[in-house]
Amino acid sequence: MPRGRVSISARVTLLTVGVALVAAVLASVATARVLAAAQGVDVRSVLGTIHTERVGADGTLLEEVQVAARRPLVLRSVLTSAGVGLAVGLAAGASMSVLLGRPLRRTAEVARAMGAGRRDLRVAVEGPPEVADVAVSLNDLADALERSESRQRAFLLSVSHELRTPLTAVQGFAESIADGVVTGADAADAARVVVAESHRLERLVHDLLDLARLGAVDFRLDVADVDLGRLVEEAATVWRPRAGGVRFRCEPPAAAIVVRTDAARVRQVIDGLVQNALRVTPPGEVVVLAARGPVADDPAGTAVVLQVRDGGPGLTHDDQAVAFVPGALGERYRNDRPGGVGIGLSLVHGLVQRLNGVVDVGVAPEGGACFTVRLRDVPTS
Repeated sequence: MPRGRVSISARVTLLTVGVALVAAVLASVATARVLAAAQGVDVRSVLGTIHTERVGADGTLLEEVQVAARRPLVLRSVLTSAGVGLAVGLAAGASMSVLLGRPLRRTAEVARAMGAGRRDLRVAVEGPPEVADVAVSLNDLADALERSESRQRAFLLSVSHELRTPLTAVQGFAESIADGVVTGADAADAARVVVAESHRLERLVHDLLDLARLGAVDFRLDVADVDLGRLVEEAATVWRPRAGGVRFRCEPPAAAIVVRTDAARVRQVIDGLVQNALRVTPPGEVVVLAARGPVADDPAGTAVVLQVRDGGPGLTHDDQAVAFVPGALGERYRNDRPGGVGIGLSLVHGLVQRLNGVVDVGVAPEGGACFTVRLRDVPTS
């Protein structure tokens, strides 16, 4: 506890003692006044019988006798009540201090241990409801931190593995060319592998940098009037030849939709979602890139709705809950589905938020996953 600060136990004890003393003194004074008034009547009757001739017309002598008679009674009553109030206040204050202070001290000890890196400690839920609520909240925070750090560790392991693969290929083929092990046409093939893996490595690094910079002030948006229908058709032109055996379909809006946004960042969102859909969709199934204007069910202010739907394996309800958590789906389906480290969807989520929009995931009519992006105009800074 910082120096110069009074603990809650001391404050509760002092407050309880003070309240008990004040109540006891007030009660004793009231009682003494009643008793003294009754005694004063007796004194008046006695004096009226024996010493009537010595009492003045204004009753001065009688008042002096009454005051003298009341003083010992009032004093004894006040002192007795103050002593009882002090004892009761100390007992009540000590009990309340133990009731409040002990669970709070335990909670503080666990919080300090969590600050030092411990994640295996939990606080016993005890004490008054308000104190118990603090313990429950701290336990919930500990659980959330443990889950978050576990996901971060898994994400870092996945990223390390994904970075190591192209680096190993680049290093191996480059050494083969440099040492003369691979020559002629084989050298040209090896060089192409090096170039392809270096591009893959560059894309991964750029995605990581964008993901890290999304919350920073240096993440710039170049806002202008953008025709989203035209942007969607341009993206479809690029992705249709790269779909392989997957049937790729584009559904542009019936009329032009102009939105104040960053065209390059919106294209980055579209590319990320389409690439993810093509990666998990088997040959013969469909991937749909669609855009439309807002309808009544869309949130207020929605300017355009983009969708990427696929006929792939889809996502369960549990998958949808963590779809935009970095590395969550990549770790979950590492050995079951083709995919990366799970950066793409988290990057899409961050980009959409920066573009003043929302993104969610559900079930597509085609049977797979449906990612829906609702964009608003980006406010002018």
